[in-house]
Amino acid sequence: MTQKQVFLGLSVGLFIFFILFSYFVSKELFTQTDFDLTVKLQDQIPRRVDYPFSILSVLGSLEISMFFWGLLLFFCLIKKYWLAALSLTLLPLALLMELFGKLFVLHPAPPNFFYRGVIKLDVPAYYIHTDYSYPSGHVTRTAFIIFFLITFLQLRSPKKYRLPIQLSLVFFLGVMLISRIYLGEHWTTDVIGGLLIGTSFGILAGIFIPDKKLQSRNSGS
Repeated sequence: MTQKQVFLGLSVGLFIFFILFSYFVSKELFTQTDFDLTVKLQDQIPRRVDYPFSILSVLGSLEISMFFWGLLLFFCLIKKYWLAALSLTLLPLALLMELFGKLFVLHPAPPNFFYRGVIKLDVPAYYIHTDYSYPSGHVTRTAFIIFFLITFLQLRSPKKYRLPIQLSLVFFLGVMLISRIYLGEHWTTDVIGGLLIGTSFGILAGIFIPDKKLQSRNSGS
C-alpha cells in the first residue's frame, strides 16, 4: 500500500467519523461534558495567557488563514503542481461543511460569561456572529492548512527535516485547539468537529502533491 493510499483511507475515515460525530452532537449527547471541560480548562490555565491565546485567535481568522491559503496556492502554481493547486479548492468546500453544521446541527455557542478574548479587529469576521458554533471555523481552516503542509512534507521533504517541522505544526494546532476552548469561543465538540473536517480535507488536498520518490523513480527509468 502506497503512502497516498494510506492518506486517502485516513481522509475518508476522518470524514465518516465527522458525519457520525456531528449526528451525536446534534442529539446533545456531550452538552454536560462540553460545559465541564470549559470550566476545568479556565480554572487550570492562568489568565496571563488571555493575550497570547487571543493572538492565536487572530491568526486563525478568516482573513489571515485565507491569506496563507493563497500563499499555498501561489506556491503550487509556481511549482506547476496543477492538481495540488486545484485540490486547494477543497478548503472552500470544507468551509461550506462548516456552514452546513452551523445551520443544521444547531449546537448553541458558549455563553458570554465564558468569553476571555482581549483582541478585537476591524475586519468583517469580527462582525459576523451566529448563535451556533459547531464546527469551529478557526480550527477547520487551521487544520486544513497544517495537514496540507504535513502531507506535503511527507511526500516531498527529506526524512531528517520533515519530522521536526511536522511536530511543530501539530504542536501549534494543539495550542490553537486549547485556545478556542479556553477563550470561550467554542465548546470542545466544536473544536473536535473542526479538527475532523479540516484534517480530512487537508490530507485529501495534499494527496495531489507529486510524490518525490515516485517522480525520481519515473525520471530514472
